[in-house]
Amino acid sequence: MKKNKIEMMVGYFLILGFAALAYLSINLGNVSFLSNNRYSVFAEFDKIGGLQTGVSVEIAGVEVGDVESISLNRKTYRAILKLRIDPTVELQEDSIASIKTKGLLGERYVEISPGASDTIIKDGGEIMETESAIDLGEIIAKYAFGDM
Repeated sequence: MKKNKIEMMVGYFLILGFAALAYLSINLGNVSFLSNNRYSVFAEFDKIGGLQTGVSVEIAGVEVGDVESISLNRKTYRAILKLRIDPTVELQEDSIASIKTKGLLGERYVEISPGASDTIIKDGGEIMETESAIDLGEIIAKYAFGDM
């Protein structure tokens, strides 16, 4: 009888451990199963400079979404970003999306500068004005070889 009680306690402990591991994985990995109520906005860039899916989309330094997917426009050969934006944030049609870097060599993210238009971008809409990533290596090469 005592052996069964110990086995039950070990079982409960393992279940609790797996539940804690799953909770931490979801929260630290920014995985969202229940909060899929964000709306999608698209933006095209000439260069994305190593930007990855899952990075943050920010306005004034506050995270308002993330990059869901990256694809290539086969006609214009520009990168298409699909951004998931929090539904409480309304983007004006003249907003500007820029690819920025946190720090000198930090990770890349998308910064949105809000516009002043009265027209709001709807779900599935597009940010028309974009600024591509700055390539630090390209700038150094231009400076070093006198192209600037």
